[in-house]
Amino acid sequence: MSKGTVLVIGSNATEIEVHGGKAKTGQYLNETVVPIWAVQAAGYDIVLATPDGTKPHIDAVSDSVVHFGGDQARYARAKAFFADDPSMNKVRTLRAVVDGGLEDYVGVFVPGGQAPVIDLMQDPNVGEILRFVHARGRPTAMLCHGPIASVAAMPAARDFRAALTKGDTATAKELAKGWQYAGYKMSIFSNSEEEWLEKKILHAKMYFHMVDALKAAGGDVWVSDVDFEPHVVEDRELITGQNPSSDALVGATLVRALERAPLHGDHAG
Repeated sequence: MSKGTVLVIGSNATEIEVHGGKAKTGQYLNETVVPIWAVQAAGYDIVLATPDGTKPHIDAVSDSVVHFGGDQARYARAKAFFADDPSMNKVRTLRAVVDGGLEDYVGVFVPGGQAPVIDLMQDPNVGEILRFVHARGRPTAMLCHGPIASVAAMPAARDFRAALTKGDTATAKELAKGWQYAGYKMSIFSNSEEEWLEKKILHAKMYFHMVDALKAAGGDVWVSDVDFEPHVVEDRELITGQNPSSDALVGATLVRALERAPLHGDHAG
């Protein structure tokens, strides 16, 4: 018997704006699959939902055994799981999830890859979902670039993102006032990790970095001194992992949080 259902919020983005044009992007395979495996192994079901109801696009950069510690069998299992498992193919729209009622979701998970920077951080349905689970203290885990989706909880998320893109930090800070996660300790893909990605993968500069965005929103951002080492921060119901190598640690931390939280153990917040 299932212990409950965790909502996985996926992205549909395939490109990200950079200086000089756009670059290809998507979700990371390991960041999507590894935490989901942990949740399912612990006895929870998952529902995958995206803005348009289609499967997330996997960033080609992440489609590599490197992100599975060189374990070829685990990598092959992850590819097969994402391609064929029913939980990855019965995708719902975020709007349908909201309209269907959020009461029975015991937690939320947002995978990373740069894709959430495009759609999820300014999606009004993501905002509605996050405000609901935040108010009830339900475990909410976000990985790598995934924590940027937390800014969707602010009413002016779209304008906040636009201000960041223009380099107008002062306006962004004004727009972020009243953000539900202000003051929370959190982690996200660090500036030095992003600079490596810009140089080695994007070959272009992004319009804003994730640490700066969360700080402008009011987050208390903590990143590891060592790039690409596992690092997870947990504060109240929010669990944030810094980078791709934090995948298993985020999954384990989310499971522990779910086990601590009774299904209807809600609190005001």
